Amino acid sequence: MRARNVIVAMMAVFTLMSAAYAYQQFSQCRFIESRLENAPIPDDVGAKTEYFFARLKYPNIEHGPPANWLYPQPDPWTYGRPDFWLRRGHWQVDYPKAERTFMKGVQRLTRLHARTMEEVVDLDSDNIMNFPWIYAVEAGHWDLPQHQADKLREYLLKGGFLMCDDFHGTFDWSIFTASMKRVFPDRAITDIPNPDAIFHTLYDLDDRYQVPGAVMCFTHLTHEYDGYEAKWRAIRDDNGRIMVAICHNVDLGDAWEHADHPDYPERYSALAYRIGLNYIIYAMTH
Repeated sequence: MRARNVIVAMMAVFTLMSAAYAYQQFSQCRFIESRLENAPIPDDVGAKTEYFFARLKYPNIEHGPPANWLYPQPDPWTYGRPDFWLRRGHWQVDYPKAERTFMKGVQRLTRLHARTMEEVVDLDSDNIMNFPWIYAVEAGHWDLPQHQADKLREYLLKGGFLMCDDFHGTFDWSIFTASMKRVFPDRAITDIPNPDAIFHTLYDLDDRYQVPGAVMCFTHLTHEYDGYEAKWRAIRDDNGRIMVAICHNVDLGDAWEHADHPDYPERYSALAYRIGLNYIIYAMTH
């Protein structure tokens, strides 16, 4: 009888420990993706500098992929509210912590005269012409009307640079290219070869790998949907300069946002920083 009681007690302890571990892991995952947390206002807000992070505000497409499309469970970031980002705007994903965290690295690792406070750029104004470098997150959810596409084309042909990040798989790609065709109906999207200057402006980045978002905490995968392979693509001007740098099937924004979180792997943030820094230096020098 005593042996049986000991076994039962041990099983109970094991069950409680397993539950506690599972809860801890779940809590960590929830904490990792704190998209709504209030990032502190930087001390250099309003500073006049030669460079600062500019995020593109764009209108959402009014529908997304079919429910549970290639996912074994609903997207965990919606928390049971599939219209959450549709209502808030996909352009705000990771905002503003991603850029404020990333810009600390820009200040530390380059000699750019930069500030950590970002700007939001709307294509319904001429403000975009004031920025040499623009970032668009989750461009697989944008739906640019023709007048905004025309403004973006004008900006890019005048020397601007657009970095697109954090969209995944064939469905997102089809949405992305539909709007990009309004911007450049007859310019091809091509893969960026390893020797290209954009991979060697500050760091040599021949060895690149897929940078996942914090969603891997739930899925244990580095890819999302059917975006199994990281793609580094571009649209160029008539002189070969990259105008649009397309980071497909990767989530550099998450890697910036969670660079200071112990549960997000450092190797992914390290590569995301290097890619972002190279793209900025390239845009400022080409």
